Amino acid sequence: MKQIYELHAEICKTLANPKRIEIINTLRDKEMSVSELLAKIKLKKANLSQHLSLMRAKGIVKTRRDGTSIYYRIANPKVVKACDIMREVLLGQLSESNKTINKLERMKP
Repeated sequence: MKQIYELHAEICKTLANPKRIEIINTLRDKEMSVSELLAKIKLKKANLSQHLSLMRAKGIVKTRRDGTSIYYRIANPKVVKACDIMREVLLGQLSESNKTINKLERMKP
């Protein structure tokens, strides 16, 4: 059972990077070539390639070669769903924090 937790943590660690989350969001609806991703995500090509390589190794993205171009896509749509759920959790936390701040501001003398 411990092994499943370690594997789970590895996936979470891979997702725990703002640029990788941006890559997932960019690829959520369609596959894209590296050049298309570079146009949408402000990264150097070497950095993007490193992120994509790690994401591919962890099974988050898959590739397809067409001539000299490599196209990336999300390997499993549940990855996008997981990111969406975490975004909802974040927005809920921010909403609660704002409510608390508003209450505290109303209490000021």
